[in-house]
Amino acid sequence: MEVDPVEDTLLIQFGQEEQQEHRTLDNDALVIRALLANYEVGRVFIDSGSSTDILFGEAYDQMQLGDVPLDKVDTFIYGFAGEIVHPRGMISLPLTLGTTPLWRTYLLKFLVVDIPLAYNVILGRPMLNAFRAVISTYHMKVKFPVDEGVGEVRADILQACKCYIEAIKKGKNRVLDKTVEGNGHNKQGKDQIPGLEIKKDSPDNVQPVEELHTIKLIPGNIEKVTKIGSKMKDTTREETINRLHKN
Repeated sequence: MEVDPVEDTLLIQFGQEEQQEHRTLDNDALVIRALLANYEVGRVFIDSGSSTDILFGEAYDQMQLGDVPLDKVDTFIYGFAGEIVHPRGMISLPLTLGTTPLWRTYLLKFLVVDIPLAYNVILGRPMLNAFRAVISTYHMKVKFPVDEGVGEVRADILQACKCYIEAIKKGKNRVLDKTVEGNGHNKQGKDQIPGLEIKKDSPDNVQPVEELHTIKLIPGNIEKVTKIGSKMKDTTREETINRLHKN
């Protein structure tokens, strides 16, 4: 992936005054909202321990990206419980972080996987390296260099708390599933699993900001496409398309 040149001496720092108030836990996960293929997506977990960027199947289905094909992948990943997970495929989508004028967009490759987690997206080291991002879980922020200075995204503390609570519930349900399965019962029977909760995404978790236009990443190649917003200013649209073509 080609990364745009940015002044190497640009200083990125965090001050004591930037620490977020009203934190629910001392070790909250860094959960943000981000613009992915021009969809505003919540429950985006930044995980520097992940070697891949991941888009979970439920969020992928809601985004209705059917005309952006999935590339086949002959690999597997390990789930959080150590289980082997075979991805649906890989998809290239533009990710935008920051706000005007301190924003940046890069085309990233996401593995689409079906794992019942509380998050919609996990952004790992590929994203951090592409954006040259620096994270601080103490300040609950991610910062990255842009041409005009330093862009930043603040964590969504409320969503981080909700994800934590939901993760605990999912963990308990997973243990219960194994117990029911081990006893020879049908684990699909709702009456056999009291307290089982199925995640229902609220409308603000994944929603299109505006009508989307399909852009060919490689001229003449209908398989290499992505989506951007239709209401972008001409200059912003041209800049975004140029960045995507560079990547």
